[in-house]
Amino acid sequence: MSTANSSAESNMTKAAWYQSTTAYAQPSLGKSLWQMANTFVPYLALWATMIVLVRRGYPYWLTLLLALAAGALLIRIFILFHDCCHGSFFASARANALLGYVTGVLTFTPFEDWRLAHNRHHATAGDLDRRGVGDIWTMTTGEYLAAPLWQRFAYRFYRNPFILFGPGAALLFLIIQRFCTRGAGQRERRGVLRTNLALLAVAMAASLTIGWQTYLLIQLPIIVIGGGLGVWLFYVQHQFDDAYWVRHGAWDPLKVALEGSSYMHLPKILQWLSGNIGLHHIHHVRPNIPNYNLQQCQDEIPAFQVVKAMTLGASLRSLQLGLFDERLGKPVTFRSLTAPASES
Repeated sequence: MSTANSSAESNMTKAAWYQSTTAYAQPSLGKSLWQMANTFVPYLALWATMIVLVRRGYPYWLTLLLALAAGALLIRIFILFHDCCHGSFFASARANALLGYVTGVLTFTPFEDWRLAHNRHHATAGDLDRRGVGDIWTMTTGEYLAAPLWQRFAYRFYRNPFILFGPGAALLFLIIQRFCTRGAGQRERRGVLRTNLALLAVAMAASLTIGWQTYLLIQLPIIVIGGGLGVWLFYVQHQFDDAYWVRHGAWDPLKVALEGSSYMHLPKILQWLSGNIGLHHIHHVRPNIPNYNLQQCQDEIPAFQVVKAMTLGASLRSLQLGLFDERLGKPVTFRSLTAPASES
């Protein structure tokens, strides 16, 4: 991945890359409204159908099947939320904030606070000296070997895919995001409070109409499925073979985009459900490109096409990578710590 990227980088500076993508950073009201329609309508239809299934006593596995589809659509709703956080979905800042709050309630994610943490992620991705906000907990091999036993256990427990994308994702969306990110200001604190109050109001309204049992039987599997898939998508965007991570003194934002952010080649239906977020290398070059313009940008700018695509299979293999080896300059598995030097 790095060889092709280095060739592309040699021909363009960061400013040139940014300038070349200007035309794609223009929101389209028509495209935005169409995305809202083709996302919210099926999501609400699935909710309505699941309410009928639960209340009429149909087998619960039918509800779970629909919850799987609704959880996948919840990822697409989160992409709309994500675009609003970057101010890219609409030309209007007020419209972005309004939709951001609505989609934030649907995804159990506070708009203002997540926007702060995510902007920090864009400013620090790939920087080993500035980890800890808006990213997946990642240790270097040296840090891991020097850590006490309890911390090693906690880290390996956290990085276990069955924990990270299961209970860990549920904990993130249901509990952790009910509190502010470290370093949040008054604006973000008020935003978290508003989101929590809105979630409480939704739960109360559901309890008074369809019943709290029905609400939980539908909402919990949707948020667990959607949250788990969403965390997996976020994980593979920066955790893969030869991913770019360096100390701050050598940190280069252009290399973060082209060598530290994955380009996932997904089947069309998965690309649609994930709102083109697999084109993450372009997103990190210019974060304010709306999701619906990313594929066109990829197709029309040859310099982006030299970035090696990650297949779905390769993304699954990346789940084995648990540490970053500074000596080798790449992520490695826990097993590599006990392997002979010739194998590492």
